[in-house]
Amino acid sequence: MRNTKAFKEAVAQTLAELAHRGVTLAPATVADAIEQQITTVSERLRIQVRSSWRYFDASATADRLARSLSSFEESSSEKDVGQAPMPPVDNPELALVLAGVPDSLAQTGGDLYAAMINVAVNAWMAGHIHGEDGCTGCDGSRGPAGHDWEARMRTITEMQPNIAKWFDRDEWTTAVNDAGFTVTRR
Repeated sequence: MRNTKAFKEAVAQTLAELAHRGVTLAPATVADAIEQQITTVSERLRIQVRSSWRYFDASATADRLARSLSSFEESSSEKDVGQAPMPPVDNPELALVLAGVPDSLAQTGGDLYAAMINVAVNAWMAGHIHGEDGCTGCDGSRGPAGHDWEARMRTITEMQPNIAKWFDRDEWTTAVNDAGFTVTRR
């Protein structure tokens, strides 16, 4: 479906309609919504996908997407949904995660996906460990003493003494380059 002229035109029209409304969404998000909409019409009306396009309206789709985005933003601003807490810039564990990217790229032969999975898992684990003392589901998994967060940060600081350098974009880029890789936009 995505390779058809009708689909590409529908995405372009919907993006233009969204732009007229002052709403910016990623083209992939719009494409996913249109694909779901056309597939649903086809299944419910029991017609072929190519016949479903006669029911497509870019303006109505843009209105629906704009309302959905507005609704999400309103509900999120009140509850901070989707806003992960940012650790302090000098957080040793965050520095360790950032420092692992060049090493991960080198170990995986430049496989960016594998490197990002490594970063995501390490960040997730760090966040989980940080929150375990307040996590009732983690009781018993950490022993009677719990986790000594300050001791953990001291240990990491000893492992990676120059924490601040990993928060400097130029230093990080140099480390990636030293590992034999570069990050550039296409």
